[in-house]
Amino acid sequence: MANTTALKRRITSVKNTKQITKAMELVSASKMRRAQEHAARSRAFRNMAIDLLNRLSELTDVTQHPLYKQRAINTRLHILISSDRGLAGALNSNLFKAFTKELVEDRDLGRKSQVIVIGKQGQRFVAKLDGVEVIAAYDGFPEKPTAADIRPILKELLAAFKEERADAVDVTYTDFKTSLLQEVETLRLLPAVFEPTTKEDQEEKAIFEPSPDKVLDAVTERFIELLLSQAFYEAQASEQSMRRNAMKNATDNANDLVDDLTLEFNTARQAAITQELAEITGGAEAMK
Repeated sequence: MANTTALKRRITSVKNTKQITKAMELVSASKMRRAQEHAARSRAFRNMAIDLLNRLSELTDVTQHPLYKQRAINTRLHILISSDRGLAGALNSNLFKAFTKELVEDRDLGRKSQVIVIGKQGQRFVAKLDGVEVIAAYDGFPEKPTAADIRPILKELLAAFKEERADAVDVTYTDFKTSLLQEVETLRLLPAVFEPTTKEDQEEKAIFEPSPDKVLDAVTERFIELLLSQAFYEAQASEQSMRRNAMKNATDNANDLVDDLTLEFNTARQAAITQELAEITGGAEAMK
């Protein structure tokens, strides 16, 4: 009976684990829906900002703006957006793999690598790296970061670029595509970039007050903030989606394991009963 006792304990343990993973799956599903809504709403705002910059680029020379100036990249500042918690499948491992490739590229091109890391998981990973200067580290970001949450990071990267402590600023994050597909992206924040407008767009007229140059000064930093905010929203949606999928897989695996252990328990118990019956029968026969 020792075997059946051990199996009963394992079944109880797996069922308790299943309750935890099921609860985490439900919580992540709720958070995932909210994060998806935040990311979807902000995408439209980001696209409007890009359209505005495209229109301004036709009216003024944006390349003369300090945040648009292209220069040789000797130092690259990376912003790495990871999660605070684990149990999110391959979220962080995929992110770190792509980030490592960026660092190898810097090394091969003779560039100096700096990093602003967001998330405890990213902090643990970057702490193990050699030849990478950590500028700042943040954790405990809310599910929906506000301008106040992002402003310290924005100020640091803008100052680094303006003061030429960094010649380029990139953000590496997990982009949310669908509930089943999330891809790691590296986006150039500085120098600021814009896409050329089409001929159809160029024919549309727009009036900017007081002038295109002054409007450009006012909106460029806001544009960078939008891109950074969108990266946070996409990373948050990806994290909750991958955690939900991971917890669902864990719950399904626990159900399968309980079924297998229950079958093994019943088989062991039946064998024990059969053995006891055989012993009783054998004893009865010996007494005749």
